[in-house]
Amino acid sequence: MSTKDFVEKDYYKVLGVPKDATEAEIKKAYRKLARENHPDANKGDAKAEERFKEISEANDVLGDPKRRKEYDEARALFGNGGFRPGPGGGGSFNFDLGDLFGGGAGQGGGGFGGGLGDVFGGLFNRGGGTRTHPRRGQDIESEVTLSFTEAVDGATVPLRMSSQAPCKSCSGTGDKNGTPRVCPTCVGTGQVSRGGGGGFSLTDPCADCKGRGLIAQDPCDVCKGSGRATSARTMQVRIPAGVSDGQRIRLRGKGAPGEQGGPAGDLYVVVHVDAHPVFGRKGDNLTITVPVTFPEAALGGEVKVPTLGGPPVTLKLPAGTPNGRTMRARGKGAARKDGTRGDLLVTIEVIVPKDLGDQAKQALESYREATAGPDPRAELFQAAKGA
Repeated sequence: MSTKDFVEKDYYKVLGVPKDATEAEIKKAYRKLARENHPDANKGDAKAEERFKEISEANDVLGDPKRRKEYDEARALFGNGGFRPGPGGGGSFNFDLGDLFGGGAGQGGGGFGGGLGDVFGGLFNRGGGTRTHPRRGQDIESEVTLSFTEAVDGATVPLRMSSQAPCKSCSGTGDKNGTPRVCPTCVGTGQVSRGGGGGFSLTDPCADCKGRGLIAQDPCDVCKGSGRATSARTMQVRIPAGVSDGQRIRLRGKGAPGEQGGPAGDLYVVVHVDAHPVFGRKGDNLTITVPVTFPEAALGGEVKVPTLGGPPVTLKLPAGTPNGRTMRARGKGAARKDGTRGDLLVTIEVIVPKDLGDQAKQALESYREATAGPDPRAELFQAAKGA
């Protein structure tokens, strides 16, 4: 995305959230819109693909607290792209924001680069000269859905992505014959300077060559002379073990290729994890609920418990194990970054039979008589009266 778009586009409107929206509200709105407009769900729908790009671009900015702050400050400072001097500045004037933040790349994800503190370093040149900047490639965002086991153990998945890349038909030159000419207006720099008053000069992208520094003599039919075209590719991406639902993974340099020697953008992968019918997850630990009989809980014993993708483990129940007690099988959980694994947390669920035969009923009656004692709820009622 260009820096001009960064300042002029209303990303809050794109995501349909208010300016004071919380991070959770922004994330929820993005995920809903991204699912509705994802290219995989709208095959051949160019409008949906363009909408998906706008939504991803808005989320890249508003989903990052630092970039959102810079975006809000820039919008407040520059309004709709016009610069307004302070009191005594003698009116107002407009300029193109194409060079405002050093080409829109920045370190680590595009946008404002060094923030508002660097605004005037990139915008004004005291010597009156012009500067050119390599263009960083576009960031790309994609989504992937993993099974519960794949998320725990890690997986390599294919991702199909669309992004802007050098046009293959003209090798990125914009010219059918591959021989564009240097723009006479900006002399190949891609920028033009004009006086801004007070000894400063302002640099704008050259309108004749659209900031490329080159003009196609015979424009390419595919890219119409821009040198850029939509490119689709499939990439095998390794998702690390232990990812969680909703996690956003950043793969540096795996986005769209840059221009004029600029670095490639980054690839952001939003991970969705399907639920498991037996296991759950709490951080690095896996969870499971295991039913046991009343005699097993009362008398104690050994209980076999399944593990995810491995052999079962045997837990020793102490006599008198209460319903809801959680026991721990160490090292049987999700993988951690350091190569170790979390634990399997086993919650005991004592099963009360619905139907009893005559022999079982007689045994329970005998048990009730043998264990008769003070009312176990007496203290409960006493505490209730005292409160």
